[in-house]
Amino acid sequence: MKSKLLTLAFVAAVALASAATAQVSVKADLVSWGEDIPGLTLKSAGKGEPVTALAFRYSKPVRYSGPEVMEIHQDPATAAKATEGSQNTAAIPPELAELRKKDPTLVALAKVPAGSTRVTVLIAPLSAGTYQTYVIDDDPTKLPLGQLRILNYSPVKIAMRCNGKAVKEMGTKDSFVVPPQEDGQVIYELAYDNQGKWKMQENNLLAVNPKEQVQLIVLKSNADFFTNSDGGRSGFLQKVVLRRPAEEAAAP
Repeated sequence: MKSKLLTLAFVAAVALASAATAQVSVKADLVSWGEDIPGLTLKSAGKGEPVTALAFRYSKPVRYSGPEVMEIHQDPATAAKATEGSQNTAAIPPELAELRKKDPTLVALAKVPAGSTRVTVLIAPLSAGTYQTYVIDDDPTKLPLGQLRILNYSPVKIAMRCNGKAVKEMGTKDSFVVPPQEDGQVIYELAYDNQGKWKMQENNLLAVNPKEQVQLIVLKSNADFFTNSDGGRSGFLQKVVLRRPAEEAAAP
């Protein structure tokens, strides 16, 4: 019995070591969950050209080759200012806190899904000059051109009916892909769980270009990005549509 336990422990240790050293090669889009975040770099055979993570929209993609746990760096003073006043109550990941003792320019970690060639990294201010990341696997096998992926990144359960089909209930971080109608549109109805009762937010439609990767992200945010000219907001939940042309969806 003791021998068997030792064998299992050895196998587990080897698996963990292998995961820690696994190498990936991807194109990554850094997208800010809040205000624009300037001066971000990825540790990939040395830190590359700084990029700005734009608020809820794509900018210039970054090529990354290195460990599957991607390191994101930023000037500590800039990071401290960007995260000042953040209401995000999530804890700083212990592995990030430990690595920052040696390198305070390290502000976030993001794990790349195994086998993926294309990712979106959502970056949200956390605290003390650090950020929380959400990695979305945009590999063409997961997000085909000409179809719409819907993701729930809100803190509540939502329900979506697309093109008159059956309703899909979605917990936080759930997603599904829906093909458009023949006219290239997806007609959707969005409701959310309001203390155990469904509340309808909207009926709408979205054009899906056959030469684009398109995704609709449902979230909850107080960012200025969602405030209109008179200071109002469109609803309890907010929505972001991200579009990537076919040439940008290709593998690095």
